[in-house]
This record gives sequence, C-alpha cells and structure tokens, in this order.
Amino acid sequence: MNIGFTKWIRIYSNKITQSIAFYPALIAMIFLLVSWGMLEIDFSGWGKELKSGFSWLSLKDASTARSIISTVAGAIISLTVFSFSMVMIVLNQAASQMSNRVLSSMIENRFQQIILGIYIGTIVYAFFLLSTIRDLASGVNIPALSIYLLLLLTIIDIFLFIYFLDYVTSTVKYETVIDRVRNQTMSTMKREFKRKQTGEHLWETLPFIEIKADKSGYFQSFNQSQLLTVTKEKGIFVTFLFQLSSYVLSGIPFIRVYAEAGVEVDENTLSKIKTTIDFFNGQPIDNNSDYGFRQLTEVAIKALSPGINDPGTAVISLQALSDILAYKLSHNVSPIINDSNGTSRIYYPISSFAELFGKCIEPIWNYGKDDQYVREELILIIEQLSSRDLLLENSDLLNNFLKKVKAYKSKSEFN
Repeated sequence: MNIGFTKWIRIYSNKITQSIAFYPALIAMIFLLVSWGMLEIDFSGWGKELKSGFSWLSLKDASTARSIISTVAGAIISLTVFSFSMVMIVLNQAASQMSNRVLSSMIENRFQQIILGIYIGTIVYAFFLLSTIRDLASGVNIPALSIYLLLLLTIIDIFLFIYFLDYVTSTVKYETVIDRVRNQTMSTMKREFKRKQTGEHLWETLPFIEIKADKSGYFQSFNQSQLLTVTKEKGIFVTFLFQLSSYVLSGIPFIRVYAEAGVEVDENTLSKIKTTIDFFNGQPIDNNSDYGFRQLTEVAIKALSPGINDPGTAVISLQALSDILAYKLSHNVSPIINDSNGTSRIYYPISSFAELFGKCIEPIWNYGKDDQYVREELILIIEQLSSRDLLLENSDLLNNFLKKVKAYKSKSEFN
C-alpha cells in the first residue's frame, strides 16, 4: 500500500474515531441491522405462528401500529435533542470556566456518546419499522414483535435519560474534568514508558540532509514502524529537531537525515520519510502526555484569573500535576528508537522533568504566589516531590524553588 495513502488513512481515521458522532453513527447502524433481523423474524413462518398462538402478541390494526411507532419516534427525538443540548451547555461551561483544551477529553467521553447512540439507534429502528407497516387483512403481517421490542427500547431509553442527567451534570465538575485529564495523561505516560530501548545517536558526525516543513502546524507524531522500515532499508539515521507537540513554521528544517559515506539519500527516500510525519491541530493526550501537563496548567491559571478567582480549583489542578510529575520524576522514555536488529535509527527530543516543571509549576506560581492557599499547597507538593527524587537528579531545582516559595511566604506574612 502506498505510504502516502496510509498516512491519509491514519490521519482521517483518527479524526473520525475521535469525533462525537462516531459511536452514535456506529450504534445507529447496529440498530438498523437489528430492525432488519427483527422484521425477518416477524414475517417468517415461525414468527407468524408465534403471534397466532399468543393473541396478545398480535396487532390487528395497522393505524395503531403506526401511532405507536410515530409517538415513540417523536418522543425519543425530543429526548435526543434535549440530551444534545445538555452536552453543548456542559461543553460551553467547561470552555468558559476552565480551558478550551479540556473540551477534547469531554467530547471523547465514550459513555455519553454511547447513550446518544442508543437514542439515535432507537429513532432509526422506529423509522425503519414505520416504513414496513402495510394495511393488510391479517394482523399477523404487522411486525408486532418488532414493535414490542421498540417499546422495550423506549423504556430503556427513559431510564438511561434519567441516569444521563446525573452523569452529565457531574462531568462538568472541576474535580471530574481534572481527574479525567490526569488519568489520561498517566495512562499515556505508562504506555510510552513500556518501550525500554537504550542506545546513543552516534551519527551526529555524519553528513546530513535537512527536511523542511511544507506548512506551518503542530508536529504531533510520526509512524514509528514505517519510519524504521525506511531507515533500515536505506541504512540511514533520522534526528528530529523539535519535540512532539511543537509548532513548526513552514520552511523551517525539523528533520535531519544522516547517511554514511557511499549511501545515497534520494528524493524518493525523503518523500517517504515526510509521509510518516503527522501535522494537525489539537491537543490529543492519547498521542502525547505533554498535552495533559499543559491542560492542567491552563485550568489552574484560568482558575487564578481575576475573572474567576477560584484558588480551590487551582489547588486541585496542582495536586493532579504533582501526581503525574512524581511519575515523570522516576520514569522516562528513551529518545532513541532501535530497529529490529537493535541498531539505533531514530532520535527525537523528549520533555524532561525539569522542562515540564518549569512550564507548569512556574507559571502557576507567578499567577498565584499572593494566595496563601496556593503557597501552602506548593510547599507541600515540592517537599513530597523532593522525597521522591531518590537519584537526586532534580534536587537543586526542587530545593531552589522551595526556598523561593518559603522566602516569599515569610515576606508576605511579615508585611
């Protein structure tokens, strides 16, 4: 398969699966198949015999069947519209009071997508049944079994709606949103740190060719298996000049391709390398754990802004950040990727603990250092992080920051 086509599939399949409409559309198709299967049973010889043997399973009047289906369809449509409206209100509230970046984790919430999918599936099921009703002399030709299943689905939808109300209102709570971002970030880090590869990029002294960005955008990821295949086949080495999630301007070199003497790197090879790189907007935590750190920092800073002035939420974000920073303190992923023979082929820079600490904790300190609640929590967090730094690799950073916070605290209390 063409690598460029594979890249196109990878990018758009990612967009489709992360869309709020993906699961509802999928579930609606399943309900359509269920309606077809139920109609096959209804109009089969076995189904007709069953309805003839149990009179209460039969519907003699086609207009009654239509009325039941039409009423159910109208009611579920109203239920769906109201549920979608609630989701939109929740998203708008989260965007205005926390951060636009947390919306992706809320939109990708599978539970609410499944509930909405069941609503839409019930509507599809009802409309499909409605198109099969015929005015015939014998009531056994009316899909009574399918209609009774529709009534059962309606009852289930009502109970799901009651639970959905409670679930949606709870998802907008700061604690819930922050905890979801933290869990996603932790899950991504654990998945990244499973790769236990070691090595050195000793190819820095070799001649290289630079690849420039075709357009401005966020360098989100690269297809590791395809890029390893290209580098191994050609006997070349690749170094990325920017970290994942970096915004790269058009025309700026962001990759260096190294080759030993006698190895030719032609345009076709460079083209294959470029097609393994993904540039797109958004901050998907599942692709890069650094986005989770950023989002929690943004929530804390937004909470400390004069318009909101909610230091309690900032402290909750700080606590979540301390959890994932503690994991980052004792775990790290190798920036080297080896091929199947164990030869180092790819190097890409990754965020260190010190970098993430500076990008996350420092801005929160600058915004909230005059709040006693934030100062006290920062002191507690830094002290705990220091105790987790068993190798003392970041002891100077943590100790200096702790001294700064305590000095500012003493000054504020004295004044």
